[in-house]
Parts: sequence; C-alpha cells; structure tokens
Amino acid sequence: MSLELLILGSNSAAFAHRRHHTAQVLKLQDQYFLIDCGEGTQLLMKRNKVKLSRIDHIFISHLHGDHYFGLIGLLSTMHLFGRKKELLLIGPPGLSEILQLQLRYSETSLNFKINFKEFTPGESEMIYDHPKYTVTTLPMDHRVPCSGYLFKEKPKKRRINRKMLDDVKLSNLDIVRLKDGEDILDSDGSVKYENKVMTLDPNPSYSYAFFSDTRLRPELMEIIRGVDLLYHEATFANDMKDRAIQTYHTTAEQAAQYAKEAEVGKLVLGHFSARYKELDPIISEAKAVFERSELAIEGTKFIVDGK
Repeated sequence: MSLELLILGSNSAAFAHRRHHTAQVLKLQDQYFLIDCGEGTQLLMKRNKVKLSRIDHIFISHLHGDHYFGLIGLLSTMHLFGRKKELLLIGPPGLSEILQLQLRYSETSLNFKINFKEFTPGESEMIYDHPKYTVTTLPMDHRVPCSGYLFKEKPKKRRINRKMLDDVKLSNLDIVRLKDGEDILDSDGSVKYENKVMTLDPNPSYSYAFFSDTRLRPELMEIIRGVDLLYHEATFANDMKDRAIQTYHTTAEQAAQYAKEAEVGKLVLGHFSARYKELDPIISEAKAVFERSELAIEGTKFIVDGK
C-alpha cells in the first residue's frame, strides 16, 4: 500500500503560464480524495485519466474562487453521467448555501446525495474518522475562513508470515488474533504459536498534510510533525516577503524552513503567483533550506511507499 498525490492545478488567483487553479487528487487506502476544485478541474482530471466515478470525497479549503469555482461544474457532470453513489463534501461555512443556490436556479436535482460537513473556522478537529484513516482540519491564517487537511492512516495490523503456513493449520480466529499481536495458546494455556514467529511487522502507515492559502502556522507544527508528505503554499519568493504578509500568503523560503523544523519527509510547493513565469526562484530558494523540496508541477505524481 502507498500514498499517491497527483497535482492537477498549482497556480494562484488566475490561470497563467499554462498553470491552472489549485486542485489535486490524493489516493489513500484505494480511495480517491479531491482536494480543492479550481476552475477547469474536471478537464484536468480527464487529461490525467482520473475517473469521476472514483471520487467519493471532496475537500474544499476556502471560498476564494481559484479553490472552488470548478465544483458546481464537476458535480453537474457527475449528475449527467448518472452517478448514484453518495458523495462526502467537506468545506467552509457558506459552501452548501452557494451550491444549493446554483442548483436551484439551474433547476437541477442531483441524482446522488451529497453529505456535507462544515469545518469549524479557526479550530483543528477530526472531521472524518474512517476505520483505516482519519482526516483532521488544519486552520489556516488567511483573509477568509480557510482550512488545510491532515490525512493520516491508522496503525496497521501485523502480517501473517506466509513461510510458516506450510507446517501449521490456522483457523480464521487464529489469524485474526495473530494479526492483533496475540500468541495462540493451547488448551492448557501454553504457547502453541508465538506471534513474533508467525507474523511480520505491520506495513508502515502514511500521512499527508495539505496547507492551503496561509501565512505561517507555527501553532500546527506539532500536529503535522513527521508527516511523509507536506504540500505548502509558496505564492512568492522571499524578495516578496512583505507582499506575502499583506496578502496572507507564504514564501518558498518560509515554507521550506517550516518543513525542515517539522521534520517532514518531503515538501511539495504550490499556489504560485502569476508573476513567476519560470519557477526557478521558488525551488532554488526552498532547496537552499530544505533539500527534499519539489514543485507542484501539473501532472506530477508524488508517491510515498517506504522504499
């Protein structure tokens, strides 16, 4: 099992230099999560061979248009394609009202149900608890209510050592107990099958943190410390630091320093200002601080698999 992040769009504010608005697809536990949905997202999904039917979870960070203007079009296309499955939509206050208004005036009644969860501005909360993973909101420091998201796999069970199965016969209950870390006992209470002999260590659990539009958030460092992959906005290079502060954004150098201090596995930089036709200043600035920095180039896939 691995964690995969596909970048669909990576520009801020406006389409420029063939870069589109923010959107990305995270694959975790064989489920697909769409994170933000800027204008043109469904076209970028088609270009990158992402099937709309695979998207059962959508996470919107905030209500600036470059992060959600593609949502109503995407939902409408799902409807036209005959979708019946329920869809989980998580986003800021006001998003549900906007969608209802758009659907009402277009006289559209969707074929599928949307389960909408509204995050609480300014608070970090576990907003989705799945048996295999959790999603926690990360309050950003932006001009409107805005949240990032932390996706974190739960600890996995131990694995049966297949080499040991030739000599023993295990019941289904034995297998469950061994995976839970227990020894298998005889009727007299003695150890029949020792767990450390019959099993292997669990596969690693992976994590991904998405930092949307924001000034630096030192308050969140302990929450995301050690994540395998961190996406952090880097709208400007450091010579525009004052501009970043004024507009509630971050520089590449600041994001890299944050990643270094948080001891993350890899940093992915995105949300680039249209002033940068070439992104060399962004990546050079980041790598000078944190070598494991990469650019969110559209169509790029980042894979975390422990290898």
